[in-house]
Amino acid sequence: MIIHIIGASGSGTTTLGRTLAQALSCSHLDADDYYWVPTEPPFQQKVPLPERNANITRDLEAAGDAVLSGSMVSWGEQWLEAFDLVIFLWIPAELRLARLRRREEERYGPQQDWDATTRTNSEAFLEWAAHYDDSDFRGRSRVIHRQWMAQLNCPVLRIEGDTSVDERLQRSLQMIENINKGRP
Repeated sequence: MIIHIIGASGSGTTTLGRTLAQALSCSHLDADDYYWVPTEPPFQQKVPLPERNANITRDLEAAGDAVLSGSMVSWGEQWLEAFDLVIFLWIPAELRLARLRRREEERYGPQQDWDATTRTNSEAFLEWAAHYDDSDFRGRSRVIHRQWMAQLNCPVLRIEGDTSVDERLQRSLQMIENINKGRP
């Protein structure tokens, strides 16, 4: 089974992905690991789309069963039929942005005070992430995710609101059990 978890940055896709993969004893993959070339500082150079798709396809095939966190809505139409379940996470923007600010501070710390590039990149990322719920935003957004999910050929579990990781895990496991019994 291939499970894909999507949502805005800071909504908890990676956390649920790791937790669910551990509960299912399967591999966890994260789209960011395929999207970005490993650099220091991180998130500076994108992997070309054909290479990204080839790498993730190879790793999913090798894994067999896997949980994949992170959005792939712009990676090609082949992904519309690649999953057995998609889980969509949404939390209110103020909670999500507070998480992201904390994560940026943990990731870069005082470097943001003295390195203008780090500070500028962090501010640009937070500005980008703040627009997820804007209906007219052209980047990764709630509207784009809804449109993408409407095209999927698999069940979609929507978990919306400020829920705990354990509640998300239990709802996900229940959905997987229902799918395995033939009743999504």
